[in-house]
Amino acid sequence: MRRRQRRIAFVALPALLAGVLVSTGPAGADPALSTATAGSARAELETRDQVRRVHVKLAGADMLDRVVAAGFDLEHGLKRVPTGIEGEAVVTAEQIAELTAMGVEVLGDDEGFAWSDQADGGIQGNAAARAAQPASHEATVRIARADWFTTKGQGFLYVEARTTEGQQAEPVVEMQLENDSGRGTSFGFPRTMSRFVDSGQYMFHRNLFKLDARPNQIRVTSSTGGVTTGKVSDWLEDAPPPLTANPSYKSDFVDGYKHPQQLYSRAKEIARQYPDIAEIVYLPNQTNGYQRKAQATIGGTGQSAVVVSSAAWGHEGGNDITVEFVGRPGADLPLTVEVAGKAVRVLLATDASGAPASTATQVADALKARSQGLIDRAHPYRTNAGTGVVAPTAGPVALTDFLDQKRVGAPEGEVPRGPVTIPVLRIGKHRDGKKPGVLIQAQDHAREWVPATTSLESAERLVHNYRSDRETKKIVDNTDVFFILSNNPDGANYSFYNFASQRKNMTNHCPDATADPGQRNSWGVDLNRNYRVGSGHDGYAGGSTNCVSGTYQGPEELSEPESKNIIWLVEKYSNIKFMMSVHSNGGQLFWQPGAYIADGRITTPRPPLGDEAFYWQSASRILSQVKAHRETVVTPENVGGSSDVLYSSAGNVREDLYYTYGIYAFGWEVGGSVYNPATGDWQGGSFQPEWAGDPELVSGHAETMEYANGIMEMFRVAADWGRDRKDPTSELVPGAGKYRGPVDVRFETSEPATIYYTTDGSRPTLQSPRYAATEFREPGQVFHVTETTTFKWFSVDSAGNIEKNYDPTKNDRRNNYRTATIRIAKL
Repeated sequence: MRRRQRRIAFVALPALLAGVLVSTGPAGADPALSTATAGSARAELETRDQVRRVHVKLAGADMLDRVVAAGFDLEHGLKRVPTGIEGEAVVTAEQIAELTAMGVEVLGDDEGFAWSDQADGGIQGNAAARAAQPASHEATVRIARADWFTTKGQGFLYVEARTTEGQQAEPVVEMQLENDSGRGTSFGFPRTMSRFVDSGQYMFHRNLFKLDARPNQIRVTSSTGGVTTGKVSDWLEDAPPPLTANPSYKSDFVDGYKHPQQLYSRAKEIARQYPDIAEIVYLPNQTNGYQRKAQATIGGTGQSAVVVSSAAWGHEGGNDITVEFVGRPGADLPLTVEVAGKAVRVLLATDASGAPASTATQVADALKARSQGLIDRAHPYRTNAGTGVVAPTAGPVALTDFLDQKRVGAPEGEVPRGPVTIPVLRIGKHRDGKKPGVLIQAQDHAREWVPATTSLESAERLVHNYRSDRETKKIVDNTDVFFILSNNPDGANYSFYNFASQRKNMTNHCPDATADPGQRNSWGVDLNRNYRVGSGHDGYAGGSTNCVSGTYQGPEELSEPESKNIIWLVEKYSNIKFMMSVHSNGGQLFWQPGAYIADGRITTPRPPLGDEAFYWQSASRILSQVKAHRETVVTPENVGGSSDVLYSSAGNVREDLYYTYGIYAFGWEVGGSVYNPATGDWQGGSFQPEWAGDPELVSGHAETMEYANGIMEMFRVAADWGRDRKDPTSELVPGAGKYRGPVDVRFETSEPATIYYTTDGSRPTLQSPRYAATEFREPGQVFHVTETTTFKWFSVDSAGNIEKNYDPTKNDRRNNYRTATIRIAKL
């Protein structure tokens, strides 16, 4: 029996139809904000537009790109399933038809993928299923991961395995998984593994299922006869105690969601309160501001409709402008424009019979040319040719920037208009560039409120515990932390005050066809698609050229001040060696590669094996601290290169900082699914979960506290990295010696480290081949040695320490690199 995972995912309406986006979760807020009223607003919109929530399935990343490019917001809250991607949408009947026409499958309430907890018998009736696996260098089946974890009293096993025949389409190679019940027990409980394919490329087979007893080993068998066994490892089971374990440790400072003004005000106050360990760094590029041009669409939406936009921002006079289309008696009257103060009157032309004769295009052109600078843009509605004759209006039509139209549940008060200078809260005892820097960047995406509170909570913990907690003092004394509490203040304000589901910033790069006010909730640039490496401008998937798409990448790389600021910061403070871009609500932790070219699934370069191992080691530490709060587990399937565990996100910040500056750059999707022992299901979250929701399930407060634990551990990772002066060690296994026949060998290291090696007798350097993984998400490769070979190598750890203090840049006589000769006897 398959149980469907409960989801509260987010998907919104296509921008094509008035840009109405509807959040599927209650819009929580700063304590004064009512989550109930925000939910009522959503219900009101659903009723007004006759929309409903549907569960949808897409065939894969290619289809996701097409749907997003069409204006549907399908970012985050998505779930990889064996045959594609699933999510939820709130749509009208017309939009359902549009999705279906694009190939999207609309699922019933009880449909959709869920991992089965039942052993289904696996590969049955296959005579080859028990055939012996050949030698490891010829193996057709390999185990990439076998992870055991527990959450809230329930055990789970997650397995990834790969067959070298996985790309084969006909017949599709099946895989079977069996597990024992502990040391000394036999294999049993056969189950079929799910095949994972992305952009037409085979990735691996995998399974996640419940078990009551921890297995010691697993066995994986393919339908073509391959079989292998492997040990089960613990995932997040042996975590060090969190900082909060100290009885005197202070935490739980944030009491609700915070809009940008509150976040920035508190950052500045912290710097004033703790000047010995904190200061403010102001970013040089102001945002484009929480501001809009005043607009009106006059004359409906047909060929006679005219869209008018002010030259001045709404708050700087645009909202005072009125436009009136005036009919006059008489024949053959010319089209003229009169301006009196902020009142613009268009005197419509007439023909020989005295009937109105001005078309929408003619009126628009006249407004642009003769409004004395009041009107900046005037054009027919969307893609209309503007051939319809314009009718007189009943009176003056007031232009508005719509920013005074507050959403239900919005905070009290007004939002400051105009460009914003973003403050960066810098915390560290020694802010001289000599300690490893850590950049915490929150709220690239406006509607993601928990990342901001998580980051603020982390900052509060640093300054409040510095003098009373030894571990916190070590962090502050040995790191240099930069907090950007909201990297998208304009969009975030729009999310808090006007449209809770706003994702992008507020900059309108749209041409006339998508610049009418009905599209206003879909304007802006996705800041996490605006960077230079693996960019959509270079053909990578996951960024859109459609300005009303949720993943609009901008007109060019680094077009936005917010993304320019990040590059400025890491270039000015070159000690920044770690970065966490905090998002929600997918429940993932990832790194590079984050983008690929869809045709052939060509990713950005994968990190060296040593960096990959360091990412995994750091992730284990960070996520163990998240688990320590309330046993939330970010599962192994959701950890790794983001293009492998989620989808391609062209032009993301992580790629740019890692590949351009060598910064260990993580992306974090806080929130996500939490195991509910009462139902036996994983329950999903939302972008703005109720702040004081169920503390064991979906709660903005609980997510803030647990993920702040993880950020604090990231600081400890950076501090340990900065203090690391110990050289790594490495071995060639099984080692030097004489062997009767061909032998398989591999490298092992004492810690995450990159190995450079040669087999041609030359001295190893940084230009020598790097020891690589067998395949992505797998351990190091195996060398099948068939003749006498001498390996020369050295290892370099993540902190730059080189084994035996070897200098690969100098050809000195010591030659203190490692060497081992594998001698193969001649028969």
